[in-house]
Amino acid sequence: MKQEYQDLVLQACGASSLRVGAKIQTLWSGYGEIVRLHLEGCDRPSVVVKHVKFPEEAEHPGGWNTDRSHRRKVRSYQVETHWYQNYSTNQSCRIPACLAACSHGDEMLIVLEDLDVVGYDQRRTSVKDREIKACLSWLAHFHALFLGAAPEGLWPVGTYWHLETRPDELEAMDDANLKAAAGNIDRILNECRFKTVVHGDAKLANFCFSQSGQDVAAVDFQYVGGGCGMKDVVYLLGSCMEERECEKRVPGLLDFYFTELKRSVKKDVDFAALEEEWREMFAFAWTDFHRFLLGWMPGHRKINRYSKQLTKEVLNKLRL
Repeated sequence: MKQEYQDLVLQACGASSLRVGAKIQTLWSGYGEIVRLHLEGCDRPSVVVKHVKFPEEAEHPGGWNTDRSHRRKVRSYQVETHWYQNYSTNQSCRIPACLAACSHGDEMLIVLEDLDVVGYDQRRTSVKDREIKACLSWLAHFHALFLGAAPEGLWPVGTYWHLETRPDELEAMDDANLKAAAGNIDRILNECRFKTVVHGDAKLANFCFSQSGQDVAAVDFQYVGGGCGMKDVVYLLGSCMEERECEKRVPGLLDFYFTELKRSVKKDVDFAALEEEWREMFAFAWTDFHRFLLGWMPGHRKINRYSKQLTKEVLNKLRL
């Protein structure tokens, strides 16, 4: 790590020295890495640094190495930096504090609180009911907090699969009926009366759990932006459960999400209207993500019977 970046961390944390620790992960398509830095001489034992360095040649697992793809990723890191520097949440939808950030040429650096140190040191690849509900509760509080807020400096429409940013994947789709309806589905979601700020990539891997699994914090805000809260909910549920589990458990988990949302929104919100609209948007949001997958990676495991059934229902509604 460059000396100027080390100096930034030392100054931001009031530390006397630092040591580069383990690499936590490589960023998507080789766009940098996330590392833990161990500190001396301050009240923080460590911080996590997201170090973005745009590669000369990106390596995409799906083969989508295009100028459009590169521009989207560059924008995503700019949005994430703006998010951490200008937005805050509360304990009910915890995120890491941003301690410093800078950009220079083809590099960007975000210095974040180490969530492991403050009790969110667990990661999950599979979850039980309690942990899914912890994530849904986080989303409900997050959506309530930003309900009606303009996504200033963020993506106008959040989520990494938003149709306007994915014309190549749409063109690659074989499903002619869904391809023809994609614009309509996108419009219906975007014209929701009740809008919030969505996380945009609310998969299980982006939640950090407490030891008990009852409390979570979220990371990775590259695709945070405006939209219907159901987009986050369907993406989370799809990342946690296989098709048979979805068929059995989604109704109860949706009820839980709306119970949490009702507890969290301001009293002047017409919650009955909000719940009615977003419940209707659930199938549209799921279909919207299904549309992306069909173009991006048609063999993906999430293209399953449950997704196909919801898509069929949405297409039938649009024909009425």
